[in-house]
Amino acid sequence: MSAAADPFSLAGKAALVTGASSGLGRHAALLLSAAGAKVGLAARRLEPLVELERQIEAKDGRAIPLRLDVTDPASVADCVSTAETELGPISILINNAGVAETKPAFEVSEEDWDRVVDTNLKGAWLVAQEVAQHMANLGHGGSIVNMASVLGLVAGQQVPAYVASKGGLIALTKALAAEWARHDIRVNALAPGYIETDINRDFLASEAGERLRKRIPLRRFGRPEDLDGALLLLASDSARYISGTVIVVDGAQSVTL
Repeated sequence: MSAAADPFSLAGKAALVTGASSGLGRHAALLLSAAGAKVGLAARRLEPLVELERQIEAKDGRAIPLRLDVTDPASVADCVSTAETELGPISILINNAGVAETKPAFEVSEEDWDRVVDTNLKGAWLVAQEVAQHMANLGHGGSIVNMASVLGLVAGQQVPAYVASKGGLIALTKALAAEWARHDIRVNALAPGYIETDINRDFLASEAGERLRKRIPLRRFGRPEDLDGALLLLASDSARYISGTVIVVDGAQSVTL
């Protein structure tokens, strides 16, 4: 199918994916590349990014690995500048970098709280601000997709900092969508439910995971590819009039809690 005939084509666009070394970030980078985008692969660790670059280029894609600490403004500025120098103006940002800390609320230390909130909320803000400033300066607009969570919409136990950070990210998404619309910058969020990745696969296969699965109306955990349709929609020009929206991809879990 030609790019003109494919409403979800990203041909000719440059994208930046944070947290691209594993999990949903890695999957998102592969998805965007398959849709035609040149992709900046950003994370703290370069080694897995280099391997991902090889995988993308083996399929005739274009990607570059970029070291990024989303909590460090200087690192963010350097990453975005390098990505644009190598790939061209960034028109798509997948703001995916994130961490979690599972502890009862009474046991969460200030250090635990700061690590999660600084990465998931402050880090997302720093990257979005830097990329959006480039978009506005160059006058080409673009799409920012913040990777939130269903736990930013409903209560979750023993992850208070994570819940707060993802709830804050959803609120930030709406605020930025309203303010940056004048620059033709769209800001939306995805709120996945429980998506099976290498990080959580053992837990989801446990007895506790099985109890959790039974509470999901679709009776299964999500797979990374279950996010593809929503992610491509928001990243592509098909969503040119969609901004400030949160798309929940959770098998109807949140509507039954």
